[in-house]
Amino acid sequence: MINSAKHSLLLATLLGLSASALAQTPGVDMKGTVGYAIDQRGFVVKSGTGLCWRTGYWTPAMAVEECDPDLVKKAEPAPKSRAVAAAPAAAPKPAAQKVTLAADALFDFNKADLRAEGKAKLDKLAGDIKGIKLEVIIAVGHADRFGTDAYNQKLSEKRAESVKAYLVSKGIEPNRVYTEGKGEKQPITKPDQCKGPKSKKVIDCLQPDRRVEIEVIGTKAQ
Repeated sequence: MINSAKHSLLLATLLGLSASALAQTPGVDMKGTVGYAIDQRGFVVKSGTGLCWRTGYWTPAMAVEECDPDLVKKAEPAPKSRAVAAAPAAAPKPAAQKVTLAADALFDFNKADLRAEGKAKLDKLAGDIKGIKLEVIIAVGHADRFGTDAYNQKLSEKRAESVKAYLVSKGIEPNRVYTEGKGEKQPITKPDQCKGPKSKKVIDCLQPDRRVEIEVIGTKAQ
């Protein structure tokens, strides 16, 4: 009889801890609202400097240890006399869609002003976004190896900002769009490819490195 009572108390305690863990799903409140951008692997999206991307719905109550340790309050253990609360339904994970657009399809070579063809591609993307409940858009610009590191960094940032400005002109809220430039730091071409001095052939070979990666995170409208 004593063993049975201990077993029941242990089970109730474990259930209580399980419910508490679910209720404190990192970055998600009780209504299922997502406070941080989540990538396709289910991880919090971070900038190149290691900062977490917050969505427009973020509040200090959604803070997680990984991103905002100073805002996280240590949970106090629930009194043993309390009844075990029912576990809330798990919040649906946001769906993520990543689109990589060649910079040459958006801009003229070595430029950051959108071409007509580039605007058409972004028009299609903006139309697709209308079919989801948008959380966040992350636009990351990249450049090839020609030019100084500082110049390529600035060019990649300007291109990402041009994409943001155009999407905002199509009705997307500015605080939903985050931009970042990676310069020439993350090439797609391999080191043994595209060898030689600057020429049309080498520039064409390096085209995959000149790109803008756009990640759209949200949930499909019900």
